[in-house]
Amino acid sequence: MNRRDVLAVSFAALAGGCLAPSAAQAQGRYPDRPVRLIVPFPPGGVYDAVGRPWAERMRPLLGTVIVENQGGGGSSLGAAAVARARPDGYTVLLGGISALVINPIASSRPPYDPVRDFEPITILGHSSSTIVVHPSLPVRDLNELVAYAKANPGKLSYGSSGVGSINHLAGELLKSLTGIDIPHVPYRGGGPAMTDLIAGQIQVNVQSVTGQVIELHRSGKLRMLAVTSPARLVAAPDIPAAVESGLRELVAQQFIGLFAPRGTPAVVIERVAQATHTALSDRELQQMFITSGFEPALDIGPDETRRSVVAEIARWSPLIKSIGLKLD
Repeated sequence: MNRRDVLAVSFAALAGGCLAPSAAQAQGRYPDRPVRLIVPFPPGGVYDAVGRPWAERMRPLLGTVIVENQGGGGSSLGAAAVARARPDGYTVLLGGISALVINPIASSRPPYDPVRDFEPITILGHSSSTIVVHPSLPVRDLNELVAYAKANPGKLSYGSSGVGSINHLAGELLKSLTGIDIPHVPYRGGGPAMTDLIAGQIQVNVQSVTGQVIELHRSGKLRMLAVTSPARLVAAPDIPAAVESGLRELVAQQFIGLFAPRGTPAVVIERVAQATHTALSDRELQQMFITSGFEPALDIGPDETRRSVVAEIARWSPLIKSIGLKLD
């Protein structure tokens, strides 16, 4: 080995010895500036109801978390921004089934790969859909609704919060499993659909479970027939799950979790996951989520989060393709 080669090897060793501790130290100090939480929807709704309390609980655990609403493209724009962000742990996506399952399947050219382009951190919890009807409709449970729809063809339609929403897919899954034919009436959000249901403009709605919906049911302004969670909700134990009606495949849930850009260091992923698990162990935060209709998840790690995303993609792909859903 000549002198030039010796110097090159020595310099490489010196650089490696200096740079490696520097990178480790940077990760050890994480976070040393505010973290951005990208909420891929406009302000309001379940994502804000989950993301903002989470950000507040992170203050003593991680430091400042700035919530940024980046709506558009049915959540694709915000998700794409995170996929392109620097993988340093300072940009995190509050992602769910819309951004990571439905949009990639139903788009001809999705701007990101939901499995390859993100590092899963954890799932915060799940929200479910509910099949609700106007009180004037003479049905008291899901089986009676199916029987009424079959006996009165062309008389019913169902509303949802929009084409490609989990509520839309829950409605189409109900139709597929029961053979009923009730047209879909998409709205621009759950609020307008609920307004029309209460006013009697539509008779059936598939709606995300929220504290407001539960209160409207209890006041008699609408009637919840079933929820699409695997079991009854803690916030509404009197409402049966759809699986209790014999429709064992009628499960439609919106998971909401934290995702970082691909390449984010594992030590950073673990830091955020542990802080989140600590926050979710707080009974006050759990109750806040439950009251809003959101079921908190406890101690779900990165690997389990990834498996959940992959499983949901496999589960919804056949239905999305069978109804010809296209979002572009």
